[in-house]
Amino acid sequence: MLLTIPDVLTREQVAVARQKLDAADWVDGRVTAGHQSALAKNNLQIPEGHPVAQEIGEWILQALGQNPLFVSAALPMKVFPPLFNRYSGGHAFGTHVDNAIRHLKGTSHRVRSDLSATLFFSDPEEYDGGELVIEDTYGIHTAKLPAGHMVLYPSSSLHNVRPVTRGARVCSFFWIQSMVRADSARTLLFDLDSVAQSVGVADPNSPNAVKLIGIYHNLLRHWAEV
Repeated sequence: MLLTIPDVLTREQVAVARQKLDAADWVDGRVTAGHQSALAKNNLQIPEGHPVAQEIGEWILQALGQNPLFVSAALPMKVFPPLFNRYSGGHAFGTHVDNAIRHLKGTSHRVRSDLSATLFFSDPEEYDGGELVIEDTYGIHTAKLPAGHMVLYPSSSLHNVRPVTRGARVCSFFWIQSMVRADSARTLLFDLDSVAQSVGVADPNSPNAVKLIGIYHNLLRHWAEV
């Protein structure tokens, strides 16, 4: 499942975050790449544990915890602390698959990467190129979203970032370990949850709404790992 989640952060939060990010220290983005990814990766990144990354990462995690669309789609159990990258002057990231396990440096914190997320801090008109290209069983999809919007997709997908030929593309990226490992099961639960909520809104006393919610929770009970 590939999903756009709008307005994760407000325009005001994005503006403040950009000021802090633009003033932060940036290093070679290959510091967090695996062996295969490092061969394809060419960008800049704020080091893990940097105070700016921690501060803005907290904003993101708090916003996502209160975002019903994200919670319904991801069914999150663990979220890797958000990282931040910058593409400009021809920077790109060739086709790759994200590492299956992410380890937070200096800790025992590990996350299985079921889902990958990219949250944009640059508006599309600020830069040329820089599209996130995601390949799945239904074809090739591109994402170049307004600042504050996020795209969520399976970490098992082949994906790349096209070269940025003008301006700068600033984003946050991170990974989610879901309570439900299989993408097909998460997609089914997300669709069922959406329908159950729609039926419940239309008729809160509908027996069908109660049945749908019951089916949803029984499937979640069957598939979830907690």
